[in-house]
Parts: sequence; structure tokens; C-alpha cells
Amino acid sequence: MTAISNLGQQLATAFTDARRITPTGGLPATAAEAYAVQDSVLAHLGGGIGGWKVGAPNAETEPNCGPLPASGVHASGAVLPAARFAARWVELEAALRVGRLLEVRQDMPTPTELAGFFDAVVPTLECVESRLAAGREAPVPLRLADLQSHGALVVGEPAPLAPSALDLRTLQAALRFGEEEVARTTGGNPAQDVWRLVGWLARHCTERGVPLSPGQIVTTGSCTGLLAAPLDTDVVGAIEGLGEVRLRYAA
Repeated sequence: MTAISNLGQQLATAFTDARRITPTGGLPATAAEAYAVQDSVLAHLGGGIGGWKVGAPNAETEPNCGPLPASGVHASGAVLPAARFAARWVELEAALRVGRLLEVRQDMPTPTELAGFFDAVVPTLECVESRLAAGREAPVPLRLADLQSHGALVVGEPAPLAPSALDLRTLQAALRFGEEEVARTTGGNPAQDVWRLVGWLARHCTERGVPLSPGQIVTTGSCTGLLAAPLDTDVVGAIEGLGEVRLRYAA
């Protein structure tokens, strides 16, 4: 077994068992190696890709991404067992639903052309969970290999907003835990340009051999930052023009 496959198996087992580990053997040192480990994790988990997370810390830095296991994509209102989500970190994100196969092999499509490959915009809550004992202190390539700390994705209803009208720079977003509003932002996503993210992801996935496919959900980074949710409390995210999405962590 190669070092990549070995690490992929360790992370997939930790994902299935909902536990944290200190990986043994060779660890990824580059983004390319981390993406190869992600592929291995998905192969060991089985069930296919339900979507992708893509983001960037600002408007200039190259984005990064992670595939989302199909088994971890849930409809709004999901009740998630706290035993599987120890950290209970959540992020409110605007996402796009792929409407037709998107492959980028030569020239990058324009933003208008890219928007035509998506059939809906949806509000989402990403549950962020690490399989690494070191958590956010683990090396960057290792965190990337760990599906960029993805735990689950809860997806709201399609919004009336057309994909071409999605603008991360002006989105107004709010997050509540029960009756308490814990975040409210305008243009809170640091990546700012959604079509730069999506164009990069489309080319990356094409080159990786797993092009964006109909029905997949593409999340585009947090609008409200990373916050830890309380137990047995409704977590409600609202994005103007997109509607609401909610989940609950149950003890």
C-alpha cells in the first residue's frame, strides 16, 4: 500500500468511526499530494461525490478545495448526532447546484458562461469536523488531505436568485443559535469573487478526472466565520435573497 492510500484509509476509517487520530506513515507535503489523499479517502468511503467546497482566504490567493461525500449531504432541518460531531463547528455559506456537466479543458469560460452550468443557488450550513488529533494545529497539507475538515453539509431549498446574480461581495448573512443572533455580515466571504472560485474549481476537477456533475452542490466559503454551536438548539442561517437553512445537534 502506498503512503497516499494508507493515509486515505486511515482518514476514511476515522471519518466513518467519528474519531480523531494521529496519522502514521508518510504525510502530504504539497497540495497535489493532499488532493491525491482526498481521492483515496473518497475511494475508501465509497458512495461518490455529493459536492465540493471551494474557498480562498482573500481575492488573490489560489483557492483550495475538497470533495464532499454524498452520504454527508442532508436537507435543511437535519438533526445530527452530537456523538459524531464533537466540535459542532458551523459555517453559513452560499452554494451553487450544478445543472449540467462542467469541464474546462482549454479557455476558461466567462462568468456568464460559467453561471449557465448551474441551475440553482442554495443556502447551506457546513459542519466542520477534523479527523486529526491536532485539529487546526495540524500542517496545512494534512488538513487539506482531511477533506479540508469537512464533516457534513446541510442544504436549504433552491432560491429564486439566478446563479448569475450571486455576488459574495454584497451578500447579507445572519446566523442564529436558538433566539440568539451570533453573526451578521455583509460581504463577509473573504474570497469575494465567486466566479474566480468556481472557474478555478471547474478546471481543477476536470484535470483531476472528476468534473463537476449535475446535482452536485458547490459551497463557496463562509459568510459568517467559524462558530461552535450549542447542543439541542436550532442553528438557523439566513442569506438575503437565498432564504434559510437549519440544523440541530442532538445529544
